[in-house]
Amino acid sequence: MKNRWIGALLLIGLVSTHLHASTPKAINLGILGGENAEAQIGNNQCVVEFMQEELGVKTNIRNSSDYNSVIQGLLGKKIDLVINMSPKAFAEVYLNDPEAINIIGLIADNTDNSRGYHSVVIVKADSPYQNIDDLRGHSFAFADPNSTSGYLIPNNQLERQVGGTMDNRFNGFFESLSFSGGHEQNIVGVINGQFDAAVSASSMVGDRASGYSAGALHRYAKHDPEVMDKIRIIWQSPLIANGSTVVSNDLDPKFKAKLVAAVKKLDKEDNACFSKAAGGLRHLADTSIEEYQSVIDLVYATKFVQR
Repeated sequence: MKNRWIGALLLIGLVSTHLHASTPKAINLGILGGENAEAQIGNNQCVVEFMQEELGVKTNIRNSSDYNSVIQGLLGKKIDLVINMSPKAFAEVYLNDPEAINIIGLIADNTDNSRGYHSVVIVKADSPYQNIDDLRGHSFAFADPNSTSGYLIPNNQLERQVGGTMDNRFNGFFESLSFSGGHEQNIVGVINGQFDAAVSASSMVGDRASGYSAGALHRYAKHDPEVMDKIRIIWQSPLIANGSTVVSNDLDPKFKAKLVAAVKKLDKEDNACFSKAAGGLRHLADTSIEEYQSVIDLVYATKFVQR
């Protein structure tokens, strides 16, 4: 009998140790840069509260001023969840470590279930510029080097349309060329006359007055409802696959499954919260790596193939 009691106690101890090992003391929610820190934290606070209630685990916000901090955080196993991962940032992680993260789902639009968005070039509403050709000899700004719509796609399109590369200002087409640091900085820079034109991101569906249904213009319109009267879109890219929600593959499989289930529950039961964190009226849709392959290929070509 004594041996049975000892065996039972050992078993309980092993089970307790396993449960403790599988459940982290805290998880970290990564947020890509592109808007001011106060807005980033505010837009994701409801996610923190939901996760803590659902999982019983402290949830920390890891916001950053640029995309690279989140990329390195995922590769360094310091970030566990990202609600809206830029396709280019995802590609950067994937090309460095294909096993680092798993995709929970693609962020689709609530308005029409569309699965993509556009890089756009914006100018001041009262400016004379009507197309890219009109920008010759003027100032231009990209957003973040790891942004899909803020750099990867418009850079590729400008190389094709104008020629040259960013290093030579596209064969001297632009008088000046810079990275502002994010989409919000680009919008502010155009409105304030810092840049003659800059790139941004938009779903290009829904109500134009509110910055359409999703994207950087939509987020900015939340605190400046007149922004669409101040700027004008003169170019839009082909459709880009929307960002994805991703989870770190470094988590214990059982806990990771609980985290994935919690994210899907958040999307279904509190879509207003999920949408706020995702940057527009959005929901999760099933996807796979194939939907992002074209972006992965472009990033690979940009980084590893001599041009």
